[in-house]
Amino acid sequence: MFQTLYSYFWWEQLWLPANVTWADLEDRDGRVYAKASDLYITLPLAFLFLVVRHLFETYVATPLAGLLNVKEKIRLKATPNAVLEKFYAATSKHPKQADVEMLSKKSGCTVRQVERWFRRRRNQDRPSLLKKFREASWRFTFYLIAFIAGMAVIVDVSIGPPCACPAPSAPPAPSNTSLSLSPLRVPQKPWFYDLREVWKGYPIQSMLPSQYWYYMIELSFYWSLLFSIASDVKRKDFKEQIIHHVATIILISFSWFANYIRAGTLIMALHDSSDYLLESAKMFNYAGWRNTCNNIFIVFAAVFIITRLVILPFWIMHCTVVYPLDLYPAFFGYYFFNFMMVVLQSLHIFWAYLIIRMAQKFITGKARGGLGAAGGSQSRRETLLRGEGAVVEDERSDREETDNSEEEEEAAKNGPLSNGHPVLNNNHRKTD
Repeated sequence: MFQTLYSYFWWEQLWLPANVTWADLEDRDGRVYAKASDLYITLPLAFLFLVVRHLFETYVATPLAGLLNVKEKIRLKATPNAVLEKFYAATSKHPKQADVEMLSKKSGCTVRQVERWFRRRRNQDRPSLLKKFREASWRFTFYLIAFIAGMAVIVDVSIGPPCACPAPSAPPAPSNTSLSLSPLRVPQKPWFYDLREVWKGYPIQSMLPSQYWYYMIELSFYWSLLFSIASDVKRKDFKEQIIHHVATIILISFSWFANYIRAGTLIMALHDSSDYLLESAKMFNYAGWRNTCNNIFIVFAAVFIITRLVILPFWIMHCTVVYPLDLYPAFFGYYFFNFMMVVLQSLHIFWAYLIIRMAQKFITGKARGGLGAAGGSQSRRETLLRGEGAVVEDERSDREETDNSEEEEEAAKNGPLSNGHPVLNNNHRKTD
């Protein structure tokens, strides 16, 4: 039965165009082709990424956080209470008013004390600022390196000594004449400049060593993100992040199986072009560099919208949907790949909606004097989305809660408060 399922899974008509078999993609004459077995190495590499990440966060990101003066906020711990803790763990972290009154009677605490206990307990479970900074530092480092590597993979690099070949305009040289040096070179990756070249000769397209390593590293990294997502900083778009990681892993794997490597490298490099900007903005946000954070976010938002909402659908997806039909009839792999591209694009639209909504708040806040002046505490100005996000108030991230009941008590004694301090009467002349 297993052999039957295996045969159906690798049925050539699922993965390849008509009249093409797996035998056509066997290595020969020095030409190497992608094979499914190549991806086995990505799982151990994913665990290696987790080890490297731990070392990086411990010995690089943590000292960097100290240099940038990333400070932890002091959190008040909830006093031990078995009744409230049982309800918090088993029923809900956000009790309704009826539950609060019921818990007040069971625990012997006042309603205000129960509300305060749940606020403090929720704050205890929220990730620390240092954890967020370390995570952003690791992802910034990877995405930046991956973007640079991706551009090197898909763009012909003209730096280096010119090739030794006869000058194009010269007649054939005699055998005793040395070859002249010509700066002209034939592009090895013309599909970056002409998207129709993505499908030239498909699927009999050999693989370059740089494409192999780019695929292995990218896929291994996304496996590591999926493995660590439960322990990473959890946002309100947790489910969308899981869908994104799974869709990305499926797309990368399928594009490797079906030899969509040229299209795959373009798509991966396009995604990496904005991710490192987001992570760097988050790092500066956690360090309190508001203006730098806001400026990087503006650049990130522009790059994200241009690459994900313009270039990807109108160039790359047009390339994967329209151009292949000029060469062969549509087959299952064609539909499956483009369906997964639509899933990924739907997530981009969702995140772009959040970015635009945040950008509107950002512009409004800036008009009132900037993000720093517009206000609130450090936690309320915690503003960056994970994965794809924006400045101003993070609609997806967990928000630090304050003990409003304590502030109300202070207000009753000392008058109104501003940021935890009594409001001063500034309507008098300032004296030295």
